[in-house]
Amino acid sequence: MIIELLHLFWMFFKIGLFTFGGGYAMIPLIEQEVVGAGYITESLLYDFIGIAESTPGPIAINMATFIGTHELGILGAVAATIGVALPSFIIILLIASLGSKFLNSRIVNEAFKGLKPAVIGLILAVSFGLMVRGVFPNIDFSEILFNFSGFNYRNLIILVVVFLFTFLKKKSSPIQIILLSAILGIGIYLIF
Repeated sequence: MIIELLHLFWMFFKIGLFTFGGGYAMIPLIEQEVVGAGYITESLLYDFIGIAESTPGPIAINMATFIGTHELGILGAVAATIGVALPSFIIILLIASLGSKFLNSRIVNEAFKGLKPAVIGLILAVSFGLMVRGVFPNIDFSEILFNFSGFNYRNLIILVVVFLFTFLKKKSSPIQIILLSAILGIGIYLIF
């Protein structure tokens, strides 16, 4: 059990250490590490993303906690959560101790300029993946490029309505969007 806990901790420590741009940019690394290691399936990962997004707190911490609990119970949740949070804590301590010399360094500024497009690309990839998985939940994209047999028209309706709502109401809050999605889900899945 201790070996499994250390492995889970190390996996999430690497994820926390090598991810810039917040929780959404972390999802591809979580997918590569956790799904790649066989801890969870890709389908379960996307379920966890939905749950983590719907619960209070940072998505990365929530994902680590859910995956850790799923794999090794409470101790797994603690190991994964500490693993994903510890690198940020260490980096902030280093930056605080080095002060403005670090933040004003030309090398650091140039590195951040290079990281911005990568973070945007990771977030766009996750967003696209979530949209596609919501509309085509039964398709294994690693084997099939496109197949309408797994099409979920109900999720597409919800996606379109929520997109139009956020497009037309520019200052909609995340709470309004979550409530609208939940109401649409209940209504559409009960009707159809």
